[in-house]
Amino acid sequence: MPDLSIMVNNLVIQFGDFFAVNNISFDVRKGEIFGLLGANGAGKTTTIRALLGIIIPTSGRLNIAGVESSKQTSEAIKRQVGYMSQKLTIYDDLTVAENLQLIAGLRKLNHKQFKERSEKILNMISFNQSQKTLVKELPSGVKQQVSLAASAMHDPAIIFLDEPTAGVSPLAREKFWQLIHHFAKEGKTILVTTHYMDEAEKCERIALMRAGEIIALDTPKNLKQKIFPYGIFELKPKDANLTQVLADKWSTLSDIFDLKAYGLRFHAFIHNWERFKLLDHELKKDFEVENINPSFEDVFIELVEGQNR
Repeated sequence: MPDLSIMVNNLVIQFGDFFAVNNISFDVRKGEIFGLLGANGAGKTTTIRALLGIIIPTSGRLNIAGVESSKQTSEAIKRQVGYMSQKLTIYDDLTVAENLQLIAGLRKLNHKQFKERSEKILNMISFNQSQKTLVKELPSGVKQQVSLAASAMHDPAIIFLDEPTAGVSPLAREKFWQLIHHFAKEGKTILVTTHYMDEAEKCERIALMRAGEIIALDTPKNLKQKIFPYGIFELKPKDANLTQVLADKWSTLSDIFDLKAYGLRFHAFIHNWERFKLLDHELKKDFEVENINPSFEDVFIELVEGQNR
């Protein structure tokens, strides 16, 4: 059995009659990048807050870095974890240096530790501006990188990232994920929440959450293969003027495949492969047909909407 950094068993978090998290279980291996994917309100942030000890679970067991979570062990767990929220973990009105000094003080680092860690993490993010720069003067992507670096000032075993790239450019997001992979290569465990589908594919394993429950958990590759064993067929109408007519015509065969519109094209999600193959000749009268690889967005939509059918 691999070393586990996080173990969640039958976690329930209830507010009145509302179940924010409803009996979920998962584990995260040491050095793994593990993602929680879901829409707003799915329960991702609530789960992280429970793991951090900010919220007391209604029931269930949590083990973080080998420590059973309880009121008595909260300080021991805090020493082992770093946390970056979607609202950042640094202050706009302080300089970069002041922010790092503040966090070093909160984490009880001595002067030597602070100097070594701050130099290392700023070099890691290729920070080439003055440390006297106010955080509010930094580009949003650089702010995110500094915030991530700050969350790792005390060299934690586990880093929790809650929607860390919300509101930044695609290029800044890519650079941020390079840093995440750098931390993972150092042996740190990363648990990240996101609603970006492309980011989900950067995780080693992903748990899809919906209404407080985990509806699927596996590697991105395995989830694609499970949900779409035959891939996806993209159908481009040969006559664009007949797009709606063709949609009405072919949508009646929902027992064989589901048809979803993507602009002037359709994606066919197959339920019955043998019957679908029999339609090949007829389909090609109306469409240009191409078998394409599913995206993780396709997986998410199919899992969420599939449970509503």
